[in-house]
Amino acid sequence: MNANIMRLSPAAERNKRPILSVLQQVLPAQARVLEIAAGTGQHAAFFAASMPHWHWQPTDAVADALPSIRAWAADVGTGNVLPPRVLDVMTPAWPVQPAAFDGIYCANMLHIAPWATCAALMQGAARHLAPQGVLITYGPYLEDGVPTSEGNLAFDASLRHENAAWGIRRREDVEQMARKAGLVLRERHAMPANNLLLVWGREP
Repeated sequence: MNANIMRLSPAAERNKRPILSVLQQVLPAQARVLEIAAGTGQHAAFFAASMPHWHWQPTDAVADALPSIRAWAADVGTGNVLPPRVLDVMTPAWPVQPAAFDGIYCANMLHIAPWATCAALMQGAARHLAPQGVLITYGPYLEDGVPTSEGNLAFDASLRHENAAWGIRRREDVEQMARKAGLVLRERHAMPANNLLLVWGREP
């Protein structure tokens, strides 16, 4: 492992196995997957190594993230992680091929990005999902009628203190943005550490 290139997220190491377990339920065994906000690249490498018939396209809005993503992919050496690309969800035309993906995966982005990125993510997913494809989002959410953990309350406060445009999003607000893009919430999976994995798809 080249520690100078391969960035390490302890949270990604902790959550990669629970997330993979759900991804294996909601994605076909052979799938083309676009990852938004790939970060360190740990998820891309682990998921692709675990599922050799998933062709995984990692992207990130920050070019500085790409060397770490490439290094993690090279470390597992499976060959099914495509070269990472810069992709800002706010860009009207996403620079990705193919035009349609079986899955679009986005973890831990919505709460550390301006709220406008939620609508952009949903609209982009609606453009680039195959007819039966799914958008998978993972992270902390606030939910009406569901008590929020003390840890998430403190996390939300720290995010908003760091950047007024950040913060944990209400699931219901995210659903509203999804509906405007023609997507609906299909599945809600409770995950460790008070996170949720949400599966979105086209309206029937």
